[in-house]
Amino acid sequence: MQLPDAPWLYDPALQRVVEALKIDGQPPRIVGGAVRDALLGIAVADVDIATPLVPADVIKRLEAARIKAVPTGIDHGTITAVADGRTFEITTLRRDVSTDGRRATVEFATDWQEDAARRDFTINALYADPESRQIFDYFDGLTDLKAHHVRFIGNAEQRIAEDHLRILRLFRFHARFGQGAIDADALAAAAKHASKLMALSRERIADELRKLLSVANPAPAVQVMLDNGIFAAFLPEVVNDAGSKLAKLIDRETVSASNPSVGRRLSAILPVDATIVEKVAARLKLSNRLRTDLTYLATNANTDQSARQLAYAIGLDNARDLVLLNSNEENCSVELASLENWDVPELLIKGGDLIAMGLRAGPVVAKTLQAIERQWVAESFPAEPRVTEIADQLVEVALRDDKKL
Repeated sequence: MQLPDAPWLYDPALQRVVEALKIDGQPPRIVGGAVRDALLGIAVADVDIATPLVPADVIKRLEAARIKAVPTGIDHGTITAVADGRTFEITTLRRDVSTDGRRATVEFATDWQEDAARRDFTINALYADPESRQIFDYFDGLTDLKAHHVRFIGNAEQRIAEDHLRILRLFRFHARFGQGAIDADALAAAAKHASKLMALSRERIADELRKLLSVANPAPAVQVMLDNGIFAAFLPEVVNDAGSKLAKLIDRETVSASNPSVGRRLSAILPVDATIVEKVAARLKLSNRLRTDLTYLATNANTDQSARQLAYAIGLDNARDLVLLNSNEENCSVELASLENWDVPELLIKGGDLIAMGLRAGPVVAKTLQAIERQWVAESFPAEPRVTEIADQLVEVALRDDKKL
């Protein structure tokens, strides 16, 4: 079998790298995601390359070809080549010497099948000659790819023992590429060893969770994870109906043509409780932006404000998220439509205007300005002359109150 012909194979940058790494006229091989995605008809973004050359020789050959070589993971045999502004991850064939579920000690090898054997899933262990396009499949990955079946190479428990993160990768890859039920052996091994996820860094966990929630429809996989105790080790706060809530949200995203949002989807599977959400964000070491967004969504979940009022208070993106998450079926499309092509307005009246209208400089100005803003928002941002009317009315009240003091 061959890779389908495609323009990316003729990328001059890729061809420069391939030419630099040839051994006796034999090119290195493309490996993993690029091969898998090309066979599935998915656009190829990143191209990873495998070679029997040891890292020092890879660097020498790249530099001789005037290609920048960056030792991004040299201890594990990985060099990043930068050619014509493109990057390619090049890894020397390896075998595992020892693993502890978090990291591996490797030895460099020259046997392609031995290198394939240390990878996680059969569909990720496909290699291809970049010139002849011949595919090399050592563990029946082509059959699994055709069947949309995500299966560990060899013994599932052993693969998980080598790297505990593979538990989460199982569900992400099934959500993206799988069809039907998750591989029974893989699921049993993942459930049995789910507690080992506690040994991983929060950053690795959070990164894998983000990737899972970014696939087109992670809802079924999320529910299977919940049913099998996968979340217990790192995210016990997930609600019991996470799968159905996520499915409802994804349906709304599809109907409204809304781009997937990790924050929105994560919010859907967590309790509507800002305190809990903040604890989750801290434990997973989420970015400040994501942490803030999650807190906004939890805090404003039960609001009776309109979408535009929310957008004014917490931004357009958060307002859209709240509508998608919490509005009823009748109002969802109407509220989303109200935000389309709408620029969040600015209250044009300032403190100086109120002083010019007779208020004394000081706290009364700020208090009155806040009252004007609240009224303006409550009336859905009317334009002039209504803004002036609101200001006149509230300034008059403030002046009257001031005289009483």
